[in-house]
Amino acid sequence: MKDGFVKVAAGTPKIRVADCRFNAEQIFTLMREASKQGVRVLCLPELCLTGATCGDLFLHDTLLAGAQDSLATVLEATKNLDMVTALGLPVRGNDSRVYNCAAVIHKGQLLGLVSKTHIPNGQSRWFTSPNGRTTLCSLFGEPHVVNNGAVFSCAGLPELALSVEIGEDAWAVQSPACALTTCGNATVMLHLSASCEVVGRADFRRSMLTAQSARLVCAYVSAEAGEGESTTDMVFAGHNLIAENGTLLADRRFACGLTVSEVDVSRLAYQRRLTPVPPCACDTEHWRTLFDMNLSDTVLTRHINPMPFVPEDEQKREQRCNEILCIAAMGLKKRLEHTGAKTAVVGLSGGLDSTLAILTTALAMKMLGRPATDIIAVTMPCFGTTDRTRDNAVELAGRLGATLLRIDIGAAVKQHFKDIGQSMDDHSVTFENGQARERTQVLMDIANQNGGLVVGTGDLSELALGWATYNGDHMSMYGVNASIPKTLVRHLVSFVAGDKAQEDQRLSAVLEDILDTPVSPELLPAVQGEISQKTEDLVGPYELHDFFLYYAIRWAFPPRKVYRLALHALGRHYDKATILKWLKNFYRRFFTQQFKRSCLPDGPKVGSVSLSPRGDWSMPSDAVAALWMEELDELN
Repeated sequence: MKDGFVKVAAGTPKIRVADCRFNAEQIFTLMREASKQGVRVLCLPELCLTGATCGDLFLHDTLLAGAQDSLATVLEATKNLDMVTALGLPVRGNDSRVYNCAAVIHKGQLLGLVSKTHIPNGQSRWFTSPNGRTTLCSLFGEPHVVNNGAVFSCAGLPELALSVEIGEDAWAVQSPACALTTCGNATVMLHLSASCEVVGRADFRRSMLTAQSARLVCAYVSAEAGEGESTTDMVFAGHNLIAENGTLLADRRFACGLTVSEVDVSRLAYQRRLTPVPPCACDTEHWRTLFDMNLSDTVLTRHINPMPFVPEDEQKREQRCNEILCIAAMGLKKRLEHTGAKTAVVGLSGGLDSTLAILTTALAMKMLGRPATDIIAVTMPCFGTTDRTRDNAVELAGRLGATLLRIDIGAAVKQHFKDIGQSMDDHSVTFENGQARERTQVLMDIANQNGGLVVGTGDLSELALGWATYNGDHMSMYGVNASIPKTLVRHLVSFVAGDKAQEDQRLSAVLEDILDTPVSPELLPAVQGEISQKTEDLVGPYELHDFFLYYAIRWAFPPRKVYRLALHALGRHYDKATILKWLKNFYRRFFTQQFKRSCLPDGPKVGSVSLSPRGDWSMPSDAVAALWMEELDELN
């Protein structure tokens, strides 16, 4: 449960209709198995203690008494389990009515009874809805409240707040979850259900609960009745699923047993702080109770995408790439229209970022119905330029039909170095930045000459690390790549290469070669014609930095949690020392380089992470990283 991860499970025991003793044995056996797997929150089906298909037997004192006795058996058998469990049973109220309830239990104690609110026509013959009334019942010789607005909170982990929905409650126009999550601050909804399986219902259930978890910024743990229920007219498939904030974590049908995953309640709490959900209009007072748990480490089994900005499913990845290209091109199209720019000027190096920038620019020109010759592609070879990157830049511009200018800036940079007394043998930051600023000056002046607009090439990963020359490649008139991380840049270029494979094989081939070229600003002299300055050797693998960026900035996870997730997702490719080294570098650079992000050019936002100072990211340039670095030092 440390770091906010809570192992949860939806369980379906194999039961017998109306055989409460047998069902109790199956339930506490399943509870013990869940505890062995480290589960801390378990959801079991609606009416599982009796069976949901008892029909008119629900009105019999014998069955109701048997359910109560069997609940006592479950409590006694599980009094040493540090796990909260919600299980379904019928409860007779002091008003002689029968209520379809969930008993929420922990360490052999009954924390509370929650009643089903929306009773379908078929069940109204046996069950009554509390309808907001305070209803009492007697269990084990003591009075208990039957309610429909309870929140069960963990004292040691306040972000873990549980609530219950039963069956059709979840499908109501305004389900109990609306008020329980927005007013009651519940982060995990336990959905006990006993709906039969028919064609198409699983898809409906899956999509509805997953969408509900996104809408209410919560987790759903849903358990359905399964084998053992009467099959007189229906079949119950035991469809169990776990969803968190719009993501389906686990899904299982046609089997009894446990469906297990971990939900991140800290992440849910942060998302609510970031985008608060307006409270539902309700007049129900939420009954609250506390329980305490030992906060141990949770073994992670849920899948963590090692490249969180890149969908793992190929079809979704292609859709995402196409959508991003359209968004970025639409942004540039609007800017070209608004400014009346006659040309779009792109510095073309033969690297990934400038390649994506000119591909986006070409798409924008196509949207405008303008010729590709309105794109001025400028290649500016200097001391570190290799034949490979120069030739790829020339070929790319030619295949796209852009107007190509070649301007060797070597002489101009040497003159500048002479003017300021910079030795050509001194390959310090001045040597590198002098070239970058000369390139930007050339682009700006060409744009002035041609009534144009300079299209920026810097990407989100470089902005996070501050890997840009201030007033050099840091500056442009519109940055089309500004919210696209490096790992996604690569997939976007690859997507276009594949898309163009049949239409223009030479364009596809040059894009493939660019993808195969090491990432480099090419500001240090080449060695035997090969790139000598490789960015990832200097700042670290972009695969790691994009992972850090997503979890440290998008989700505000503390360093120890980012490190833990990185080990889980990328530990097979990088050892602990390597991950920790570059994580420290990420935090150090992110804090010290904020001043560059405080004055970024305009650029289109394409995803959930953006570092634009105009609303997406607000941070003082002199913020100190001491607290974050201290936490990292403790991980050594």
